[in-house]
Amino acid sequence: MTTNLSTDHSRATLTTDDPSFTQVVGTSRGDRSSSFALNDFAVPNGTEEDWRFTPVKELAPFFADELTGTKPLVTAEGVDLEVVSRDDARLGTIQAPGDRSSVVAWNSFDEAYVVTVAKDAKAEGLIKVEGQGGDPSALHFHIVAEENSQATVVLSHEGDGQVSETVEIDVKDGAQLTFVTVQEWEDEAIHLSNNRIRLGKDSAIRHIVVTLGGRIVRITTDGEYTATGGDMELLGAYYTDAGQHQEHRLFVKHAAPDCRSNATYKGALQGDGAHAVWIGDVLIEVEATGTDTYELNRNLLLTEGTKADSVPNLEIKTGEIEGAGHASATGRFDDEQLFYLRARGIPEDVARRLVVRGFFASLINQIGVPMIQDKLMAAIELELDQTMAGVQA
Repeated sequence: MTTNLSTDHSRATLTTDDPSFTQVVGTSRGDRSSSFALNDFAVPNGTEEDWRFTPVKELAPFFADELTGTKPLVTAEGVDLEVVSRDDARLGTIQAPGDRSSVVAWNSFDEAYVVTVAKDAKAEGLIKVEGQGGDPSALHFHIVAEENSQATVVLSHEGDGQVSETVEIDVKDGAQLTFVTVQEWEDEAIHLSNNRIRLGKDSAIRHIVVTLGGRIVRITTDGEYTATGGDMELLGAYYTDAGQHQEHRLFVKHAAPDCRSNATYKGALQGDGAHAVWIGDVLIEVEATGTDTYELNRNLLLTEGTKADSVPNLEIKTGEIEGAGHASATGRFDDEQLFYLRARGIPEDVARRLVVRGFFASLINQIGVPMIQDKLMAAIELELDQTMAGVQA
């Protein structure tokens, strides 16, 4: 279906105290700063590792001391949405911000939204965020799945505006949480989001990102384990149109034994200036024996003028693991595959749809939330309609 244009296995390393191994020269991902203090982060200029793929000049207002724009409208269905002041003791307990925009977002909200799934309970809920336009504003969510609970929470974004968002996710011992964040912003919207995940003993999360709209969308997801048996499934799908910048960054820190993580992100790009970025950082600490981790990113370039940057990074500090690997590939729409299908009597528009559907099919099947699966398939069909209109013009 696609031609493999680039595979980046940069900085896959093994570092230990054993003198038989060569010490890796360079900065560990785990050594990067995290802080609630704004002065600990300089204003990015685009040369920094965390910002080198990002159009930072267009994000200048998000690096100011405070965001004062009109806050989006937030509503909920199926779950109780508790509104709390910023001094609520639960807030800010899931890691610290890892970049300047996240600190600015932390400094800028007056009230936050908390969702709590009670111990042993089951719940399904939808949180809607509707942008109101105007200058950048901040949002803060704190989601807790108490011990042995089971829940699905969907966070849906739409409308216009500029939003810098923090989502803290606390999955307690034995809990199972499916969390989905959907970006269906209008064309000129800008959305920065930092999702910070903490897993307890024998807990599991399915963290799903679906990015379809917005001019600039940058989502960072940071996950950590506090005890054995944690399971983190990170899934992402994106469809990047002309002039859009969609960036997804993952950092999974394994610092507890016998935990698992798996990341699968797939994206299709079409139109002049469409730019997708995927960064997948995994760090396995010395104490994280028995770790099993894998990450995969695939990009399908449907038209000329598109660009995808894909960088998986794997740092291993112990050899006592179950497995660790990563893969990345970016390819153009395969004209030979299209010719093969057309030679068998399949019309060109149908053949193109079959190829793109097949590209996303396995990922969509993994999502396991029918509402999101249907939404994603409908969005893909709409995008394909636009692609075919361009091909036939």
